[in-house]
Amino acid sequence: MDAQGRGRADDIDPADQWVLNPDTGEYELRLTPSAPQSPIPGPRRAGSRGAGAPGASAAKGAGGPAAGRRGGAPARKQSGEDAPARPVPGQRRRRGAPPQEPLPGRRGRRPEKAKKSKTKKALMWTGGTMAFVLVGAGTAGYLILKHLEGNISSTDVGSAAKNGFSKDEAFNLLIIGTDKRTGKGNEGYGDKGSVGHADTNILLHVSKDRTNATALSIPRDLIVNVPDCPTKQPDGSEKVVPGTENVRFNTSLGQDGRDAGCTMRTVKEVTGIAPDHFMMADFNAVKTLTSAVGGVDVCLKHAVDDKDSHLKLPAGESKIEGEQALAFVRTRHSFGNQGDLDRIKVQQQFLSSLMRKMASGDTLSNPTKLYGLADAATKALTVDQGIDKVSTLKDMALELKKVPTKNITFLTVPVLDNPADGKVHKTVIVDQNQAPQVFDAISNDVSFTDVKKKEKAARDAEAARLQGAKSAPSEVRVRILNGGAPPGSAQDTLTWLQNVKGVAKSENGSNAPEKLDKTQLEYAPDQADQARELASLMGLSGSALKPGESVTNAQGLPAMTLTLGKDFKGAGIPLTAPKKAPKVQGQSTADKVQCAS
Repeated sequence: MDAQGRGRADDIDPADQWVLNPDTGEYELRLTPSAPQSPIPGPRRAGSRGAGAPGASAAKGAGGPAAGRRGGAPARKQSGEDAPARPVPGQRRRRGAPPQEPLPGRRGRRPEKAKKSKTKKALMWTGGTMAFVLVGAGTAGYLILKHLEGNISSTDVGSAAKNGFSKDEAFNLLIIGTDKRTGKGNEGYGDKGSVGHADTNILLHVSKDRTNATALSIPRDLIVNVPDCPTKQPDGSEKVVPGTENVRFNTSLGQDGRDAGCTMRTVKEVTGIAPDHFMMADFNAVKTLTSAVGGVDVCLKHAVDDKDSHLKLPAGESKIEGEQALAFVRTRHSFGNQGDLDRIKVQQQFLSSLMRKMASGDTLSNPTKLYGLADAATKALTVDQGIDKVSTLKDMALELKKVPTKNITFLTVPVLDNPADGKVHKTVIVDQNQAPQVFDAISNDVSFTDVKKKEKAARDAEAARLQGAKSAPSEVRVRILNGGAPPGSAQDTLTWLQNVKGVAKSENGSNAPEKLDKTQLEYAPDQADQARELASLMGLSGSALKPGESVTNAQGLPAMTLTLGKDFKGAGIPLTAPKKAPKVQGQSTADKVQCAS
């Protein structure tokens, strides 16, 4: 009879039959001897025991399952026809039976519940996973914390990444896929001898209210200026890798010893958006993760037989995994104009499908898939030290899981062909007519999908912050600091406020003690009228207003503090956040099924 059958026959709760073996770390079907009970009339059944009666099971030494028995006395082996074929745990008290003191491991004591089976534990610990998958997932399970944590590799990128993860803020995650030939079976992929360039790059922004997310692809062939980059050496010292101008984006990683922190700094240089963390994976990630979920569904408008990537698929829908999945995301000569931009579109379609698969009940309700996915993900993953704990990755993934798939937008940095290439277009440059609006929308946490409730709440909050009485410009007292704006911005703003807007009681406080990404106006409670007036004059959004404390100006009077952040665009240029994101050619959402062409 199986465990479930015996449990029912003997009125034993099946959940109590599984015991964790501390020597192996596995759950096993064991007998946990019970406390002395009143004898039950009639023939003794397997698994029932009386005080000191030969109903106790043999224990495998002091560390065996009987070691936790009251009194610690060794169990005596049963003999004769009373001995069960296999030991079973002590039974639960049946209704009407005399009460007895509950034992450790029994359900009689809530703080010491019976240990759950692997399946139950797998379903309890549902969380997130690695680089590419985190874009589409946020739902992969994780088990055996120490084992998974041992899988993760991390890189110290210094100040390029934050020290930890906050559940209460919007966050930007840079996802990097390298072309390094690490791992079994990957010798034929990528560039021979590659140090591992940034081959695939996605900046994932997750909104503060978790109603939406934006996955912005950055072309590897985008011409950029890579800034100077401090890197940590194996001996603990720091080496600054000099920056380079007018080079491909993919050289921000690997080239001249650059680490992922250099790629993060380059993203900020190009977009003005600072990534908070990074996740990086090699070729094995796509192979192992797609196999872990049992394959991913893709769609082709035409059959493909690509001699370079070795991808061979018929037109219509197919399920791919492993080597075939890697070939799919690496193929470019069979799609569109055979360039990197068309390959990016295919990768976005693939990630959308992977996300839907991972969020499906087929994956979430299957503990084996969940564990396999988590194990594969963490082995394929390199992250910064701010998120190198499984618990932190789980928290991040669960936050992303809150975002509906219909509100996860995939888009690509708007670009133009590089005129320096001549007739043969090999690289691209940022389209300065379209890209700044995209970067601005992401920086200001504006959704690229229609999130009506969110937009209404934001407008209401904005109106509430700016509503109320305002002071006259001549009554506004403010000290201006430069906290990341171009040099001279504080003086330029002072001159503009005094000469154009009549804010005579303003002064230049020089540089701020620290740099800010966004311009901020701090004011005391009794200065709210002044704050609203200055915000109106400068075109500051309500989110720029920060209740706090006043400072004492040169005249000995309380004044507000205006810190010009990195978003400052110049004296007299409004900083009000955009209310709507621009439409970008080729953008898509994760809930839509598309066929690659």
